[in-house]
Amino acid sequence: MAPTVWSIVVAAGEGARFDPVVLKQHQKVGAGRVQDLAMDAARAVASGVVLVTRPEFVADEEPRADVVVAGGDTRSASVRCGLAAIPDGCDIVVVHDGARPLAKKALFDAVVAAVAGGADAAVPGVALADTVKRVEDGRVVETVPRDDLVAVQTPQAFRLDVLRAAHESGADATDDAALVEAVGGRVVVVPGDPDNLKITTKSDLAVASVLQR
Repeated sequence: MAPTVWSIVVAAGEGARFDPVVLKQHQKVGAGRVQDLAMDAARAVASGVVLVTRPEFVADEEPRADVVVAGGDTRSASVRCGLAAIPDGCDIVVVHDGARPLAKKALFDAVVAAVAGGADAAVPGVALADTVKRVEDGRVVETVPRDDLVAVQTPQAFRLDVLRAAHESGADATDDAALVEAVGGRVVVVPGDPDNLKITTKSDLAVASVLQR
């Protein structure tokens, strides 16, 4: 029997590096908003989609989402708000950034398949193209070997019970996989997609528009 999958799309951030007034997740890429495209991608593998948004937008009509909830003060807190809305009958939950409008269905399929195959969690990773250096007080103290380093993206898939247990501590992390790692969960990496851009600055919107064509 195929596992039941739900998706959480996290779109509750302020996006301070983008614009202090206009939220990046509400910007247009092609015919849709950034978060709309992220929800459409998440829907492709899920029985249901939970949108985590800012409190002032909870009452807005969001036909792409089955449930809309207000987020918290941090990304991890927002994911916990989304987890609370996931039905207990769900087996696998996929967490996706509302600021990643270009994630392909194949990427969602890959992380879900990895968890269905026995992993506690699966994340997409792409090899680092640039040399990485550790810096202290403006001075390089180490050049970090990059052979075994990857840049991690979303969507990230998890066994629902494992992700809920990982969040029980109330800790914060830059992604959910870090919390699963902290409780001893087995996190595997699948090949990521260099075109799976996260909208961070205004110039990223222009790049995303080109990549979407």
